[in-house]
Amino acid sequence: MNKKAVIDVIYLLLIAMSAGAVLVLGLLVAAVVFHSEAYLSVPLLSRYEEGKIMGEIFRRFTYWSYCMAVVIVVYEVSRYKVMQIDKISMLSAMGSIATLLLFSAVYTPKILEYQSRGEEAIDASFEALHKASEIDFKILLVMLLILFCRRAYLLAMKR
Repeated sequence: MNKKAVIDVIYLLLIAMSAGAVLVLGLLVAAVVFHSEAYLSVPLLSRYEEGKIMGEIFRRFTYWSYCMAVVIVVYEVSRYKVMQIDKISMLSAMGSIATLLLFSAVYTPKILEYQSRGEEAIDASFEALHKASEIDFKILLVMLLILFCRRAYLLAMKR
């Protein structure tokens, strides 16, 4: 296997891992954290406390998000330079980068800021921000899946 093929496989693996992380965080982790009373004998955590736990999980996910945004930029620019990119991969890469950065640089810090002000700061504006972050996370998943499928298809057609 040549060096270029290894880089392609690693890139696809990283994109798949990112999509998997979004799925796991959204479907599994959030479902368990926000329904802790179902798994504990007594309800120990309030919704606010559950949100603080989830906020910390997402804060740690932002490190991965920033790294992936850089990886996507570097890989896709390198593909652009050798004309191995099309509209679908370009748009899905840009969408992935935008939603990764929006989630990591805008939504997560603002949500954590609300949480740092205490439970009384959780109001309608927080709920709107939270809903927007959920929508961004769903768009991120779609963008990553499109990017993965398109890149895999382009690599298969190249060989």
